[in-house]
Amino acid sequence: MRILFSSALALLACSCASSPASAPQEADVIYLNGDVWTGVKGAPRAKAVAIAGDKIIYVGEDAGAHAFHGDATEIVDLGGKFVAPGFIDNHTHFFDGSFALASVQLNDAASKEEFVRRIADYAKSRPKGEWILGGNWDEEKWGGYLPDRSWIDAVTPDNPVYVTRYDGHQALANSLALKLSGLDDKTPTPEGGEIGRDKTGRVTGTVKDKAMEIVETVIPPPSDEQRAEAFQRGQSEAFAHGVTQVNDMPLPAGGLANLKAFKKLHDDGAMKLRVYVFAPIASWEEAAAFVKDNGRGDDTLRWGAVKGYVDGSLGSRTAWRYEKYIDADTTGLTMQPPEALAEMARSADAAGLHVTIHAIGERANDFVLETFTQIGGKKLHAKRFRVEHAQHLLPGAIAKFGEGDIIASMQPYHAADDGRWAVKRIGPERIKTTYAFRSLLDAGAILTFGSDWPVAPLNPLMGIDAAMFRRT
Repeated sequence: MRILFSSALALLACSCASSPASAPQEADVIYLNGDVWTGVKGAPRAKAVAIAGDKIIYVGEDAGAHAFHGDATEIVDLGGKFVAPGFIDNHTHFFDGSFALASVQLNDAASKEEFVRRIADYAKSRPKGEWILGGNWDEEKWGGYLPDRSWIDAVTPDNPVYVTRYDGHQALANSLALKLSGLDDKTPTPEGGEIGRDKTGRVTGTVKDKAMEIVETVIPPPSDEQRAEAFQRGQSEAFAHGVTQVNDMPLPAGGLANLKAFKKLHDDGAMKLRVYVFAPIASWEEAAAFVKDNGRGDDTLRWGAVKGYVDGSLGSRTAWRYEKYIDADTTGLTMQPPEALAEMARSADAAGLHVTIHAIGERANDFVLETFTQIGGKKLHAKRFRVEHAQHLLPGAIAKFGEGDIIASMQPYHAADDGRWAVKRIGPERIKTTYAFRSLLDAGAILTFGSDWPVAPLNPLMGIDAAMFRRT
């Protein structure tokens, strides 16, 4: 059990519990003089918390905590700091975020020149041949036009570059990365993806969704040592924001690499953060076999879930819609034939796996809701199916979520971030049922929140602010 305190906030990494028993247990540590919120509706704020081992054994007034004071008990004066249960983040790409902490930072690059300068400066610090990844760029910050490999080729002659848009559904590769992947002007566009080309047919270096896999397949996987180092950075980042448990979501490809990496970290005793790992739905057979051979984990690390993708993102104009985008001649795309995804979901569920599916556009959400309803039948509620993001909904989808059988797994910071330009994509009418947190709750839906880190900041307070105030 870890208790995490910062100058402004204290967070408990377990459930609050119990008043003194008749024979009080000696506490390892007692926290006094705090402002303790337990989450129990109607309960008054407490002042003290006592902990023994991995359990909270007392929550109440300062005077009552002293009954748990032993010879070896540590006493900590909180000085009035706020204390609350630790946050569970329902949707992260944890290794991606952890690696990104030490990579080039492009999210706030507000011009082409700044974009190029940051990549150039970072490239100077890296050895020849090392891939430059991460980035999280946002073309809306510099006027809405997409970057081109010609911007960065001259400053990255010895390093392949593959930097992603902050939504994770589009990336820019430099010419060296394209050469290594074999992607050139003659490469056909894969179904479920898009390759950026200029008016002459020359590839620009941008790739979307399924086309991203052409480059990603040649990026060397990180070593165990690199993963372990990155995880410690990510774990520290989570604890700094009071996040004590995360759900780790996979990219469409990659198999069980993340799960196996987490398990090694767990077996090596390197994990203090709690993690629930999802595998790609395309790997459901491998995931089911892993569960058969290894069980489903423990309180620190759990697995046995899979995630699929219907569509892409609003920012990349690849979210699947009924209507064309206002600023593009497309209704988005699907990552694979929807019927194939539905069959994978059905098979994964039959194998006893927990299923969740990414859906952004209105048509994508309607498709997933119908698919889950058909698969679940009379046992739908018990399946705890989730829709990841559930961002753009028609009124009928809100009502369907309101039946309470399918969980809306949402990331509210997107309302503040995507909200800056979403109306340009879908217009003033459709925006009314976008990021419909309050409407979903009013309808009776089960709603759970997360960050989508590193697409959005890991700090949960920023997500809570976005959900409450909807400020862009």
